[in-house]
Amino acid sequence: AADWRFAAEKFVAKLPDKVIEHRSECNYSKLTFDGVDMMGERLAQEVLDVVKRRPEVRKISFVAHSLGGLVARYAIGRLYENSKKLGQSGPFVSTLTGEHTNSSMQDLEQHSEDRIAGLEPMNFITFATPHLGSRGHKQLPLLCGLPFLEKRASETAHFVVGRSGKHLFLTDNDEGKPPLLLRMVDDGDDLKF
Repeated sequence: AADWRFAAEKFVAKLPDKVIEHRSECNYSKLTFDGVDMMGERLAQEVLDVVKRRPEVRKISFVAHSLGGLVARYAIGRLYENSKKLGQSGPFVSTLTGEHTNSSMQDLEQHSEDRIAGLEPMNFITFATPHLGSRGHKQLPLLCGLPFLEKRASETAHFVVGRSGKHLFLTDNDEGKPPLLLRMVDDGDDLKF
């Protein structure tokens, strides 16, 4: 946490009039055992709260480390908006029923862009994030690449780190669905990744 605080302070000091930083506070300690989806829901709500408090913000970037990268990806999927998806609500609706002038088409193009929590997405940066999970293939050095240890770890991780362990080892199957990290590879009807 101290390293991230230092980096954020340096970044804001370099661009004080252009950057607002917020370090998430909603997923800490035992809350990190709740699973990527639950942590992502909390982060999405926290982002919405920050955006509401800071209406001057127009763009958004995410920088995350390790499990936080998966959480951020999930939250972004929840916060994703597209005016086409939202039923064309907004100032350009009249252009859909009226004449299509150059300016109205420009309005349509401008307002049909993808948004994250209503903001223009800029950067998504993760460090040491297990986007493909941690199951097998020598992903955890402390298991020495030994297949029987890797198998045991995937079977017991949830005892140590809860649903997050199931997500990381791809052993979750909520409601018979494929593991969450596999679902996060493709866009679905409910989430965009």
